Amino acid sequence: MHPGAWWLWAIGLATAASRTTNPLLLALLVAVAGYVVAARRTDAPWARSYTAFVKLGLAVVAIRLVFNVALGSPIPGTHTLLTLPEAPLPDWAKGIRIGGRVTAEGMLFALYDGARLATLLICVGAANALANPARLLKSLPGALYEAGVAVVVAMTFAPNMVADVARLRTVRRLRGRPTGGIKAILQIGLPVLEGALERSVAVAASMDARGYGRTAHVPPAVRHTTTVLTLGGLLGVCAGTYGLLAAEGARYGLPVLLTGLAAALAGLRLGGRRSVRTRYRPDRWGARAWLVAGSGAAVAAAMIWAGTYAPDALHPGVVPLTAPELPLWPALATLLGLLPAFVTPAPQTTRTPQESK
Repeated sequence: MHPGAWWLWAIGLATAASRTTNPLLLALLVAVAGYVVAARRTDAPWARSYTAFVKLGLAVVAIRLVFNVALGSPIPGTHTLLTLPEAPLPDWAKGIRIGGRVTAEGMLFALYDGARLATLLICVGAANALANPARLLKSLPGALYEAGVAVVVAMTFAPNMVADVARLRTVRRLRGRPTGGIKAILQIGLPVLEGALERSVAVAASMDARGYGRTAHVPPAVRHTTTVLTLGGLLGVCAGTYGLLAAEGARYGLPVLLTGLAAALAGLRLGGRRSVRTRYRPDRWGARAWLVAGSGAAVAAAMIWAGTYAPDALHPGVVPLTAPELPLWPALATLLGLLPAFVTPAPQTTRTPQESK
């Protein structure tokens, strides 16, 4: 399975999550991502990072609620949950308060807002758990190869760190030592840091031995043209994406996005002349990759379209307090994200010598 297809699928789910604060739709998106990860992730180290992203999402929701309690909310409400002592602030800090009245409407708004950000993080975690970082690096254009190396190394650091922490906690548990508390965390953190440094030195040595960083001679005119096309195209992609996500710029968003994408691809094609490298067994983009990427794009397109004709269903109100409703066809469109669990090949697990016998 092409790793880029997994990332496009996850980006589609994340785009859909960014268009709604309905907790039922957000929970459905999380369930879709979790089911696909459970069905198609391997036993590789990076595949174990999904749980860490889920915990990070829950922490984001908790922090958002704590900030709402401590700093207040601009949402007016009549249902008071508790009243905290309010600290006096100077005149230049108008609009900001510390403490005061905590309402159910403000807490519910904070919960919806934090759940949306948590869903975005979980979708990114799903892509990180399903896509092989090394294969993703191999599929990058030549112009992005150096940046891709840095990104892939950064992406593999978190899963490997999670695996190291789990391994050290298991070792301490087997030896009868505590795994919780400040002292245990400090004793676990030092071996994790040492392992990360050793791994970085080994990666640097192997890359240097294989000739990474070689560049070909390119005329200055080609370099300048590449820079203009790439930067201008990326700015166009950002402006077009903002136009599609914002209701005011829906008319010019798609043309600007397509123009910027074409300019960026042209710049990347020219920039590839600078990179001197070969690809061994390149990943092919087949029909299954199209289905995976298309399912995520379909979920995003359906949610964007739903925001134009049924915004109240995607953004339930909190004043007055009302129970959120599940819109039918956006929920059905979200289920299209389950397609990768059925059209992609089953993951290959590593078998132990005892299982092979």
